[in-house]
Amino acid sequence: MQIEAIKKVLPHRYPFLLVDRVLELEEKRILALKNVTVNEEFFNGHFPGKPLMPGVLQVEALAQTGCIMLTEKHIEDPDNSLIVFTNINKAKFRRSVVPGDQLMMEVELTNRRRNFTTMEGTAKVDGTVVCELEATSAIVPKEDE
Repeated sequence: MQIEAIKKVLPHRYPFLLVDRVLELEEKRILALKNVTVNEEFFNGHFPGKPLMPGVLQVEALAQTGCIMLTEKHIEDPDNSLIVFTNINKAKFRRSVVPGDQLMMEVELTNRRRNFTTMEGTAKVDGTVVCELEATSAIVPKEDE
């Protein structure tokens, strides 16, 4: 799945769209990537002279990856649904993510009960785990504007 297809699935836009490509998409598993470039806005302040991708953005990138899987494989009416985080558990950051890295994100759906899901996510750079977590989400109707 290329970026234009991703933009049709996720509501996020620059600078908050954190998935560049989907490499594999299955019923309960997705593999996606994020190219981390020095041009990212957050590097201006995190940190000058030693740019590091904030851990919270690594978590968000994993969440967006999971949202793509849920939207494509598990939601009957994606135009009228929204996926929201309800909990983040066991988040661990193992190594810094810096400009030039390619963040490979794998998310697995481990449980679904009605509109509530549990997923496990792992982000790797060059085969080394840099971030891992367990997250829960809710599939809710979009509010009328």
